[in-house]
Amino acid sequence: MIESFTVGKDRELDLYLAKFDVLGSIAHAKMLATIDLLTESEFGELHTELVEIYRIIELGNFRIEEGVEDIHSQVELMLTRKLGDTGKKIHSGRSRNDQVLLDLKLFTRSEIEKLVGAVSELFDQLMAKAEKNKQFLMPGYTHLQVAMPSSFGLWFSAYAESLVDDLVLLQAAYRITNQNPLGSAAGYGSSFPLNRQMTTDLLGFESMNYNVIYAQMGRGKMEKTVAFALSSIAATISKFAFDVCLFMSQNFGFVSLPDELTTGSSIMPHKKNPDVFELVRSHCNKIQAIPYQISLMTNNLPSGYFRDLQILKEVFIPSFEELLDCIHIAGFAIDQMTVNTQLLTDDRYKYAFSVEDVNKLVQQGAPFRDAYKMIGARINAGTYEPVREVNHTHEGSLGNLCLEEISARMKKVMDSYDFKNIEKAFSGLLKQV
Repeated sequence: MIESFTVGKDRELDLYLAKFDVLGSIAHAKMLATIDLLTESEFGELHTELVEIYRIIELGNFRIEEGVEDIHSQVELMLTRKLGDTGKKIHSGRSRNDQVLLDLKLFTRSEIEKLVGAVSELFDQLMAKAEKNKQFLMPGYTHLQVAMPSSFGLWFSAYAESLVDDLVLLQAAYRITNQNPLGSAAGYGSSFPLNRQMTTDLLGFESMNYNVIYAQMGRGKMEKTVAFALSSIAATISKFAFDVCLFMSQNFGFVSLPDELTTGSSIMPHKKNPDVFELVRSHCNKIQAIPYQISLMTNNLPSGYFRDLQILKEVFIPSFEELLDCIHIAGFAIDQMTVNTQLLTDDRYKYAFSVEDVNKLVQQGAPFRDAYKMIGARINAGTYEPVREVNHTHEGSLGNLCLEEISARMKKVMDSYDFKNIEKAFSGLLKQV
């Protein structure tokens, strides 16, 4: 019972870390060979077996055996079965603490790369919708009251630009993640002359966590920082989902989805419910709670390792897949979405043009306050009839969405990630020696 409780979900969750544990072991073994803790022959044997384990993982045939505590023990067990004492040497200069730190960082880097690609695709989908629908007006709201004319181009591209800022925040989290903790051992370093810069380079890290105590203190901090970045993406998508649910209702009728993306009612045959976006909203709101869960699990821990940190994996690791699912389904639905192109011809929205008419009087020479009162008096008297013309020209407005500028910002952010360097490093580790 005690073993089951302390192991928890490690066997299940460590499968996400398996290939990264192998890559870390290859880099560590290569470094050990340069400081004479492994012979070149021993490293060659270890490398061959580790690459084979990596291949088994990639094929989906890897498992952590019953009675084996975690991924680190399973890999070492497999090496020892094949290589005897040579397999046992792989742990020299390492602790499970820096192994799991390393695995989590390598896993997180990989998941961030997937997220960046998915967010970029969603950005493109929103921008395409903005371009296609930029001439179609819709009412804008403040306090849920009809306010001023907006457009579908303005609405779609607002969420696209929000994603750019989300990726800027994610990049900061990525750079914190992209620091090598390997060599910190249990948090106090090693008496072996480890070459930490070598493993940093071999694993494609931008830098290392230099202070070995801080490397261990980074457990929890890294997860929380990344979770805040994930929650920012989730917040953008959740807000968009709320808009869609509102705008699809019969009282609005701004957008519609095909039948296959809606659900009906068991007793009301007219219903077309936006369940897809309701579920996206709920998942994304759940993701926004993860940084606070991590904070509550870690905020009263002193320096050093504690078993509390094991539970972080249970909330952190699955969050990437959950957010990716939301991004992909939201993008699929956006592609299928159609907009109401005749909205502002409806008289219920005529007061949205009141500011336009105030501004026209100002352009004709009237002071703004006087123009405001004149249009207000017509509205109160029931005599106001809008011209229904909109002429916005400044940057970011209805007539000048700055879609090219927003796309340029996204490209600049995307270009600043160094994913190709990581792919090159991993490819080098897996080459036969």
